[in-house]
Amino acid sequence: MSDTRTKLTQSPNRLVGTIFGAVYLLIGFLGFAYTSGVDFIAPNGGRILGIFEVNPLHNVAHLLIGAALLIAGISNARAARATNGTVGVAYLALGIVGFFLAADPDSSLNFLALNLPDHFLHLASAVILGGVALGADKRAHSVTATA
Repeated sequence: MSDTRTKLTQSPNRLVGTIFGAVYLLIGFLGFAYTSGVDFIAPNGGRILGIFEVNPLHNVAHLLIGAALLIAGISNARAARATNGTVGVAYLALGIVGFFLAADPDSSLNFLALNLPDHFLHLASAVILGGVALGADKRAHSVTATA
């Protein structure tokens, strides 16, 4: 366990991926407590903490993203970096598209039951995951390679 913890802390991508993965898995499972009786792709859903709107499809998306981040974070720095970058780009796109959905949140195009706080959270996740993927571990690999 100590060896795994050391490897996680030596790679920002692994650490961030593991933490975000665990958080998204928790949110995915928690979301189902708020979506009882909500249609799978309803444009309006339950609100986690009274703020973030989710429907069952949104919960499943959180579970899949969380699992991907967690598995990559536990695996190795290269997988974590690739997954963080991919999820970061996806969340950036979702955050931007979300603002267009905000014009008509009851639209059938809002099949993830997104609301304004979700858009800002997705953009924040994109900045953190994408930033770590782009900027971290490059220096660690170059230092290791020259040492």
